[in-house]
Formats: sequence, structure tokens, C-alpha cells
Amino acid sequence: MEAKISTPNLLGWLFGSLVFIIGVLNLVLVHPVPAFGYFFLSCLYLPPTTALFKQWFGFTMPGIIKIVLGIVIVMFTLGVSDLGDMIDKL
Repeated sequence: MEAKISTPNLLGWLFGSLVFIIGVLNLVLVHPVPAFGYFFLSCLYLPPTTALFKQWFGFTMPGIIKIVLGIVIVMFTLGVSDLGDMIDKL
């Protein structure tokens, strides 16, 4: 079985991994509650979990909604959350 490398899959892995890492940083540096939120949101971007959601529910999130949600996640992380304040102090 050959692995299919496509731009949406690559971007899903990259952004899903980034959101997961933000969750780990929140877990270690800030508080566990936002960390679990980031862990859940990372599942929306990672290709294996999107395939699982499609199998369970019969549909996936459209790409434009993922892009808008990604922008909101980045803005929230850097602008409002305690993790953004810790990054500013460095």
C-alpha cells in the first residue's frame, strides 16, 4: 500500500502537529484545561482522525472552515492566552 502525499494531507499534519505542540506547552506551562482543548482541536486537522470522523459521521469539515478555525486558534494562542504572555516575556 502506497502512502498518498498531497498538499491537504501535508498541511493537516503540519498544522495538527503545531496545535498539538501548543497543547503540550499549555499542559506544562499554563494549565491542563486549555491543553485538552488544543488536543481536541488538533484531532480536527490530523489526517487519520479526519478519516475516522468521515467513517463515523459520513462527512468532513470543509477546508475553508479549517482555515478560519486555524486563524482563530493562532490569534487566540498569541493574543489572549497565558501562553502568549509567556512567549512575550522571553
